Parts: sequence; structure tokens; C-alpha cells
Amino acid sequence: MLKLKITLAYDGTSYAGWQIQPAAHGPTIQGVVAAALTRLTGEKIIPVAAGRTDAGVHARGQVISFATLSRIPVARWPLALNSVLPQDIAALAAEVVPAAFHARYSARWKWYRYTILNSSQPDVFGRYYSWQVRHPLDFAAMRQGAACLMGQHDFSSFCAAGSPVRHHVREIYTAELSRQGDLIYLDLAANGFLYHMVRIIAGTLVAIGRGSLGAADMPSILAACCRQKAGPTAPARGLCLEKVAY
Repeated sequence: MLKLKITLAYDGTSYAGWQIQPAAHGPTIQGVVAAALTRLTGEKIIPVAAGRTDAGVHARGQVISFATLSRIPVARWPLALNSVLPQDIAALAAEVVPAAFHARYSARWKWYRYTILNSSQPDVFGRYYSWQVRHPLDFAAMRQGAACLMGQHDFSSFCAAGSPVRHHVREIYTAELSRQGDLIYLDLAANGFLYHMVRIIAGTLVAIGRGSLGAADMPSILAACCRQKAGPTAPARGLCLEKVAY
């Protein structure tokens, strides 16, 4: 029995998120990958992921783990898996890991990127991978607001209702905004993320950029531990899981 760690990339546009759900409206990434693993190995395998991405969310560096009796050489796993996966999901790398390895619980930090298209003109080719905000944004104010998120805080104000997690303290290692033309990138790396946390942060920063909130409001939003104090939840399509570190 081998324990494998596989890195995946996927376009989440056509999927109802990562996790298999009985009432899911459409296929899930986990379900499609599980079916591909069963086709390859003849075993019933339900892979565990580093992060349960929502419907419409993408990944460039999702990590899964599972145990298998398959004799496929580890170096050939990406090629073999890609031969039975749809074109919007790809296996990028594979390695053997200790039996105790867990894609989610063994992770040290995760990096998400949220992309905002700040333009009055739509991007026909990027419409599934960014949130178009037509109103001009104060980029400097948004950067000031993002800087307030660094460090360890209770992020209850940035957690959507319905989260089963009891403890909302997380530590953000990187909170950076960069701009390339009309595209604004929000990069967040942390030891963990709450339900819709990145999307609520993105929505709050856009509210700061539009002037309905101020950068100076961010510390009080954090301290309030109240979802109603933060900005709106940004659309899923702008979010991508970039990397998971172990």
C-alpha cells in the first residue's frame, strides 16, 4: 500500500466545487478525480484535498492524497491520470509520502490569489477568472487596508455564515496587492482560511477602493468579529488556489 501526494490544476467553472455532495448542482472535482482513480486502479478511492474549493473557484496548485495498491510507477502517475481526466483538470506532479501524510492537515500554509479586472470594458477571454469592477478604485487605499490583515487575528468578520469551524483565529503571512494594467491581484498566504474568507477580504478591499469604507476602518472591522461589518463577498470566479506548502 502506497500513500501518494498529487498536485492538481483545474478550471472550476463547470464544477459545483471540490467536495462530493449528494445535492450538488453538477459534477464536483473530487467526484471526477475519484472516478478517474477508480478507472486507473480498480479501487474505490476518495481523494482528500488540501482545500475544499467552492463552485467556480480554480486551482493551480491543489494537493490531494490517497492510498493505493496500484503498481503504476510514481513518475508515470501524472501521465496516467491525465489520460482519464477531462481537459479542465490536470495532474501536474506525484510523489510517494509517509502513511501519516494528509493533504489538508499536514499543510503548513496556503496561497490564494484573487483577480480583479478594474475596467469599464469586459475581458471576453478572462471573464471566468476575474471579477470585473467598473468603478475606479483607489489602489493605494486598498493596499493600506490589506496591510492591516498581516499577522494573527480573529477573522470572524471575514467568515461566511454556516461555517462549522469553531475557532476563527488565523495567521496571515502575506497580504499583498499588485497591479498590472487593469488587473489587480490580491495575494494572501496564511496558515489556514475560513469559509469565503479570501472572497470577503477581496470584497472589503473593493469597498475601500470605492470609498464606501476607509483603509482606517480595517482594524475596527477585524476587532468587531462581526460579518456585517465587512464588505460584500466577491464572486467565486476570481479566486484561485495557487500553492500549498508542507
